[in-house]
Amino acid sequence: MDLHFIIDRELCIQCGACIDDCPFHVIEMAPDYPALNLKREHHCIRCQHCLAVCPTGALSILGRRPEDSLPLPQTLPDSAQMTALIKGRRSVRRFLPEPLAPEVIDAMIATVANAPTGKNNRKCLFTVVDDPASMEVLRRETIEGLRRAAATRRLGENLSYFRHVVSAWDQGRDIVFRRAPHLFMVSVPPEITTPDADAIIAMSYFELLAASMGIGTLWNAMIRWAFSIIDIDLYQRLGIPGDHARGYALLFGRPAVQYHRTVQRDEATINRVRLT
Repeated sequence: MDLHFIIDRELCIQCGACIDDCPFHVIEMAPDYPALNLKREHHCIRCQHCLAVCPTGALSILGRRPEDSLPLPQTLPDSAQMTALIKGRRSVRRFLPEPLAPEVIDAMIATVANAPTGKNNRKCLFTVVDDPASMEVLRRETIEGLRRAAATRRLGENLSYFRHVVSAWDQGRDIVFRRAPHLFMVSVPPEITTPDADAIIAMSYFELLAASMGIGTLWNAMIRWAFSIIDIDLYQRLGIPGDHARGYALLFGRPAVQYHRTVQRDEATINRVRLT
């Protein structure tokens, strides 16, 4: 395994921060400068903590140069900004029809690729429908599948609501997809030990990033329920492997509504523990 681990000896101050912060003790002092422990380098999970923690930018790994990283903490939002972002995030159910620029979506997904995963496995598959024509096909195939399910009495009592969904569609209202121009889903292969967490974390990061950019999102369980009962495999149509753990869907696009203040729901159910 070639980790491309490089120490710039002119910049290194031998502080040992990279050694102390490596979660699997892959780095050692040998003897004056940090180096890979050859007996343990196969344990490296490619987290890049060593690159991030070096105070002088003396360490490169995996071909990543410290000068290409964002400097911290000066580029971080302050706590007031984060509070406003979290409290001000809304579920958007009215979208403008115009699609986002492809480069905007690509930049969002590249950022979300930094979301944490179990053991830094980074195996999430990001599925995005960014083409409006494809979204229209997906909407139509979903509704027609629900129509067939209703006609053949396959909805059952718990999902009988979808009869109303089909009726609303015939009247020009899209209750499932809300006429959003885009859809984002995260799925995870079966060998990963934390599939549900990995998918939810990535989607949560996507949602907050979108909110910071003035892009609306909607967590959508109805899509998952609809896909589960119609007679065609729309996951397959979307290119999502059949053995993947599948999360929810996020609709996203420019909102057709503007919110001017946060809501007020700071009440929390707290289980505060003090052990002796």
